Amino acid sequence: MTHATAPLGLGLVGCGGFGAYVLDAVAGLPGLRPAAVADPDPVRAKALGERHGVPALGSLEELLEREDVDAVAIAVPPAAHAAMATAALRAGRHVFCEKPLATTARDARAVAREAERAGRALVVDHVLRYNPLLRAVERLVAQGLLAAPRRFLFENDASDQDLGRGHWFWDRAHSGGIFVEHGVHFFDAARALLGSDPVSVRATAVRRPGGPVDMVSADVLHPGGVLASHLHSFTHAHRCERQLMRLDHGFAETRIEGWIPVRAEISAWTDEPGAEAWERLPARAEALLHVDGFRPHGGERVSVTVERDAGPSAPARGRGETRVVPHHVRAVLDLGGGTRKPHVYSESVRAAVADLVRVARDGSTPVADAVAGLTAVAVAEAATLAADTGTEQPVPAPGPTYHPQESS
Repeated sequence: MTHATAPLGLGLVGCGGFGAYVLDAVAGLPGLRPAAVADPDPVRAKALGERHGVPALGSLEELLEREDVDAVAIAVPPAAHAAMATAALRAGRHVFCEKPLATTARDARAVAREAERAGRALVVDHVLRYNPLLRAVERLVAQGLLAAPRRFLFENDASDQDLGRGHWFWDRAHSGGIFVEHGVHFFDAARALLGSDPVSVRATAVRRPGGPVDMVSADVLHPGGVLASHLHSFTHAHRCERQLMRLDHGFAETRIEGWIPVRAEISAWTDEPGAEAWERLPARAEALLHVDGFRPHGGERVSVTVERDAGPSAPARGRGETRVVPHHVRAVLDLGGGTRKPHVYSESVRAAVADLVRVARDGSTPVADAVAGLTAVAVAEAATLAADTGTEQPVPAPGPTYHPQESS
């Protein structure tokens, strides 16, 4: 195995489109070097191996036999994630796992326990955790410019243009279903932005006439009466895709566009000290949007407009809170518009792998850790059951992941 100060050798299993995307995204990442790729399709493995100058193997088992592989990136369909992550962890490797961590909460919890038992780093590819806009909102809440969200909404009109009737995406045995395969991104984003673990969920599933379930919705209750609503519809052409995330902060609102977000708009009512703090925000744009491992392209912008005395000076009251907020703020956080979506996506993946490298070196906790992966799958599983049964379902608390008495 590689010495602690040497670059981490990365082995990739799954040489399809996303596996290739991951290796391209992390090319040149400090502290990391591609070591080998593996896929049962020798043509795919050979092509990707040659592109990155590394050996092409036929299986995860062959990958784990190599001493120069310190970490494994798993980029295969969801049904195999848990078994492959477990095998890699038991072989003493760090793991970067494409979402979902598993297709059931039971398997996700077992993987999380295995990571803790093995003392290895495990990062789940929840790319929204590494998006500069969501990170900026978290910072604005921490700094007091925005109140903690009291409502989360995500609407996703996604494309099914490349999802033919026989695609594994529609097969719950392979994908876990829409909530598990795709919804985990946004269950996790809500957990991060709301700062709490979900309590329960109600859900609905809609089946395409003569076809699969292609639209689902879920209302997830968080502590303190905070509600997160999610809708996913795989029914559109590529060019007609639309996504919107909305956060209600009480006296402010944040609207974030795109499932790979590139633009956020904030509308807020505030007092004079708040207005002055917002006006200073553009000067702090670099720090506000910073994510370790994410390389800015230089076109990022933060703009703020304050309209003083835009409303009455009399106190305003909402949900029992009274404030004097006569000034209106409009802030725009822009990562470069729609043309920058590919850059933002690849850099978010790069930042997630950079997180793996950091944690492998210093033993700290990843941003998208095993508990994040487990909790997202638990919500998704509860939502699937709620939709199947028409009844509200509790979401089990993540709790401790490792119980020594359960070790074999």
